[in-house]
Amino acid sequence: MIKVGLLSGWHVHAKGYAKELVATGRVQIQGIWDEDQKRGMDWAKEWNTDFYADLDDLLNTDIDGVVVCTPTNMHKEVIAKAVRAKKHVFTEKVLTAKTEDALELKEEIEKANVKFVISLPHRTFPKNLYAKQIVDSGVLGEISLLRVRNAHSGASDKWLPPHFYSMEQCQGGAMIDLGAHPMYLTRWLMGKPDKVYSAFTNMTGHEVEDNAVSVFKYENGAVAIAETGFMTPASPFSMEIYGTKGSLLIDGKDQGVLQSGKLADTNPPVSGWLKVGSMPKAIRSAVNQWLDAIEFDQPVEFGIQEAVELTEMMDRAYASHEAKTEVDF
Repeated sequence: MIKVGLLSGWHVHAKGYAKELVATGRVQIQGIWDEDQKRGMDWAKEWNTDFYADLDDLLNTDIDGVVVCTPTNMHKEVIAKAVRAKKHVFTEKVLTAKTEDALELKEEIEKANVKFVISLPHRTFPKNLYAKQIVDSGVLGEISLLRVRNAHSGASDKWLPPHFYSMEQCQGGAMIDLGAHPMYLTRWLMGKPDKVYSAFTNMTGHEVEDNAVSVFKYENGAVAIAETGFMTPASPFSMEIYGTKGSLLIDGKDQGVLQSGKLADTNPPVSGWLKVGSMPKAIRSAVNQWLDAIEFDQPVEFGIQEAVELTEMMDRAYASHEAKTEVDF
């Protein structure tokens, strides 16, 4: 069994990760540390495990790895401590708010030679794997515009925990949280942009944005738009990819995929819109990638390089918001 320590129940996905780990039948929850002692003690009772008031005490046990779900502003310190203790690390996104901090952690992780995985779940989904295949195949021609939207009603319907509106803890609002998904998909599909302009607004009176758009520009003239927010209960995930030879539209369901243009995989070539008949299979979840890396030394899809790239996208997007102008990468 892989022995895992849970580091904080601050994030809304923390309990879900714990359940997913145990459900694999490969993991034993060996201890819990939390910056909020009461929350940590209550969680430890749920899992019938020990609570550690001091993080160093937990890291000095024989655990193999840790799951980091602390506030974002604690990631650098907590992950660095775990890595120096030679513990494998699984973390909720984003890695850090600032690129320089992410690069410092990258150096620490590579030096320690521990297994690291960041949770980028949308890169495991069949519809997005299909989009990646189509973009890489060139069937759409040169991509001119990508738009990815991912939003929910956490602020408008008041179901997000209050600490998700803390600038100090989160280092941002809707974009650094839910907007991470459009951000890492954009980087995966389009590569590194040249410039970004962000428009972040606030509709509910909190100190962080709840409605946000970042527009990325590329050297070849292409544009990518990452949209997010906490204000929309009826906002399914959507992706639009437009190229010089065709377009691909994806809605919130795997079967809701339409493609237009002259398609190379039809004989004779077909023009117009059609529904895609099959999707690639989903790949391993980030949790399973991490466990396979620890136990079998298998490669991971979302490692420290992908984590740094997401931070870089987010860092520059917030820099634009703060400067109220377009900024360079």
